[in-house]
Amino acid sequence: MRRIRYIVIHCSAGQPTSTMAGVRAHWAKLGWDRPGYHKMILADGEVLELSKDERFTYGAKGFNANSIHICYMGGVDKDGKTPKDTRTPAQKATMEQLVKEYMLKYPKAQILGHKDFKGVKKACPSFEVKDWLKEIHLA
Repeated sequence: MRRIRYIVIHCSAGQPTSTMAGVRAHWAKLGWDRPGYHKMILADGEVLELSKDERFTYGAKGFNANSIHICYMGGVDKDGKTPKDTRTPAQKATMEQLVKEYMLKYPKAQILGHKDFKGVKKACPSFEVKDWLKEIHLA
């Protein structure tokens, strides 16, 4: 059993209407043999399980052995490059639900955005996770 220390929030760095086929193609270009995330939240709030929690994924280099990765489809403005919180109300509700479930399962885990790890030079997940946790009364 993996010792989970982090619940990491990500964005797919695309539009909410992007497809899993596009995300998987990106992973294939990177040469990955497994997903980058455990859960993907689609624009309508549907959750796709991409990997079992017992397996590590490639969400945050150097931290994957101890992390659960939750991603929402989106995170970039319509210009295709500017980071933007594009979460739909359905995605926000689903994300809150998932985080609460994981908090019960892994009560000692820290909830962080991908960009909150030292050395990460990405805007992912395109919003401040600490502020969001306060908004939903989890911090």
